[in-house]
This record gives sequence, C-alpha cells and structure tokens, in this order.
Amino acid sequence: MSHVFPRHTKSNLPIAVAGDGCYVIDAVGKRYLDCGDAAVSCLGHSDQSVIEAVQDQVGKIAFAHTGFMTSEPAEALADLLIEHAPGNLDRVYFVSGGSEATEAAIKLARQYFLEIGQPERRHVIARRQSYHGNTLGALSAGGNAWRRAQFAPMLIEMTHIAPCYEYAEKPDDESSYDYGQRVANELESEILRLGPETVMAFMAEPVVGATLGAVPAVEGYFRRIREICDQYGVLLILDEVMCGMGRTGHLFACDHDGISPDILCIAKGLGAGYQPIGAMLCTSKLYGAIEEGSGFFQHGHTYVGHPVATAASLAVVQQLIQRNLPTRATEMGDVLQNALLEEFGQHPNVGDIRGRGLFRGLELVGDRATKTPIDPSNGTAAKIKKAAFSEGLICYPMSGTRDGRHGDHILLAPPFIIGNSEIGELVTKLSKALSAAV
Repeated sequence: MSHVFPRHTKSNLPIAVAGDGCYVIDAVGKRYLDCGDAAVSCLGHSDQSVIEAVQDQVGKIAFAHTGFMTSEPAEALADLLIEHAPGNLDRVYFVSGGSEATEAAIKLARQYFLEIGQPERRHVIARRQSYHGNTLGALSAGGNAWRRAQFAPMLIEMTHIAPCYEYAEKPDDESSYDYGQRVANELESEILRLGPETVMAFMAEPVVGATLGAVPAVEGYFRRIREICDQYGVLLILDEVMCGMGRTGHLFACDHDGISPDILCIAKGLGAGYQPIGAMLCTSKLYGAIEEGSGFFQHGHTYVGHPVATAASLAVVQQLIQRNLPTRATEMGDVLQNALLEEFGQHPNVGDIRGRGLFRGLELVGDRATKTPIDPSNGTAAKIKKAAFSEGLICYPMSGTRDGRHGDHILLAPPFIIGNSEIGELVTKLSKALSAAV
C-alpha cells in the first residue's frame, strides 16, 4: 500500500522509472509519448547537458539560503534571462514553480504602490477562464469557476473581464480586430468602475493554457491592453508560466504580440522538469521603487534561488537559445497543426484546432455548426485522458472550457525535440482515444 497522497484517491498509477527523449517509461517497460505534462518537458526527458549541470552543481554546493548568500548559477541565469527579455525587464526573482511566481507578482505590485505613496491601489483585474495557479492569491486571480468554487469563501476579492476567446465569443458579423478591441476595452470599463486610483494590476496569459486550451489573443488585443494600462498607471502582469520559454515560438511569448509587461511570470519550461523552478521578472522601475524606499521585498520562500534548480535552468535556457529551439517549436508546431487538421479537421466533435508553436488545443463540441459543447455529464475529458494513456499517449484534456462546467478541450504540448514520426504517432493515438471516448 502506498503512503503517497495522490491527486486522485481512486487512481492506481504506474511507476515512472526512466525517460528517453519524448517518452516516459514505466516499471513494466511501457513507453508513453509525453505530449501533455503541463507543458513542462520542452527538452524531453534525457538531455545530457542538463543532467550534467545538475550533477556538477550538487557536487559543488546544493543549497545556500538567499537571506545570506547568492550563487553563481542564479546570477548567471538572471543575466541570461534579462539579456533576452522584452522591454525594460531588469530583475529576476526566482521561486520554485508557477503558482509561486504569480503570487510573488501580485505581492510585488501591491508593495510597489505602497513604496511610491499610492496605498489606495489594491485591486487586481484578470480574465474569466484564466488560470494563474493554485495558491490562494493566484487562485483568486484565476477566472476558472470550477477550480475556484470550493475555496471561494477564502479567496481575495478580484474582478474578471472577458477573455479574448474568438472561437466561442466573437459574433459572426464582427471582424477579429474589432472583436479584440472591444473585449480589450472591457479593461478600461472595469478600471473606471472600480476607480482608476484603486487599481494596481491587470493579469493575463498571452496564450491561455489549461482552462481554455491554447487560445491566443487576436491581433492588436494586447497592444490595446498595454495602452489602457499605461493610460491609468496600472501594472501589466503577464503569466507565461505555460506559454513561455519557447513554447509558442518565442523565448518570451509576449514578443509575438509586440508588447512588454511590467511584471512577467515564467516556470514550466524554465526548468524543463529537471528541477522545480519558476521566476518573476520585473522592470527596473519597480525594483528601483523598493531599492530607494524600504529596501526590502516583504516576501520569500526557503528555496528561492536554489543553486541546483538555477543550475539546471541555466543549462535549459542555454539549450533553448543555442539550438534555436523556439524557432523549432514554430516549425514543428506548423507540422503538428497540419497533421491535426488532416485527421480532425472534419471530425463531427472537433470544433476548433488552435494555438501557437508546440502549444495546440482541440476544442470538442456536440455540434460543429452551433458550437454547442458536449453534455458535461458525459465526462468526455476524463474519458479521453484515460483512453489516450491506455494507448501510450500523455495528453492534457480538460473540461469546463466555456464557463468552468460546459465544454471540453485537449491541450497538446510536446517536447521541442519532437520529430515527424512522433507527430504521426501522437495523431494516431489521439484519434483512437477520441473514438473511444466520444
């Protein structure tokens, strides 16, 4: 009997014992094509350069508390990230995962306004059907009704505007650009409703991952968002925990939209699964306010800036840059998109196939013409996950796509090293799983 507390108490999970490129291998030797581990394994499971970096750092020093010392890999990783970061991002605060990164971003936004003498700024605005993590602050910012429901009495009050969700929410008689401008302008309306002097930040994912299934914003949406934030002195926090670090074709996902944030959150592909790590990046303006004010960011965790985690991440980011893997994600993402369209483009239960780079989503429907979701009582997402896993495919199906209850999608996020043969295998196995489940 296991004493591990699993995610699901009724699960009987195989034991992972090895990794080989795009595959995870269990204790009986079965191989699983990994295309849905929450967009983590961007380099696959056996990259020797990262493995050696971890081993080398453990041999030097495994831990040094950042209240007393910094470390060589943390300094080098911060330098490398800022060298390639957009806009005026200038400082990196390392954490152990995505929820910690978004939590730190919210707290930094609040402290920044305290430091500059605007304590009345307290509101965070986010979007419906977003996901920013599972700590209470991050969950408060997230707009997924199902994830929030049982913890609602404990959550911080935050408000949510519409997502930029063209497939389901754009009227047929409205252009993509006009739709994007209209929903972006909801931010201005909400700022005015709350009172501009009380709003501190707007948080959004450049490409929405877990809760919408790889939904990118339409052209011009984020440029308008940036304009609104600048007009009212509101900080723009971009959550690239899933979609960043090359996943959508740029090292930083917001480069696609031609904007830069005040605060940016990354994780997942930052460590590629070799170590748990995340990071919050902020501009010199925000850092300077604390440096010239109290001098102390009132936040922290024991393992921030962990030397082994940052050594692993340094090796990962070096690989991403030196091998130009974000460009490869774009190229292989096009191959994957074409393969998905060929197999599922006319499928009666596949309404939309979308995404950027190697971050793709299939939205499932009961009726393609009306875009009506499948009845949630069918448990479609759970059935697909189980059927795909049985076939030897790890993917990321989710329910509640439309409103936290209705709608299902499948999120695909394979390693950047995936080849044509593995893409063929992915599509074949997914097709079998979809047939079995729908």
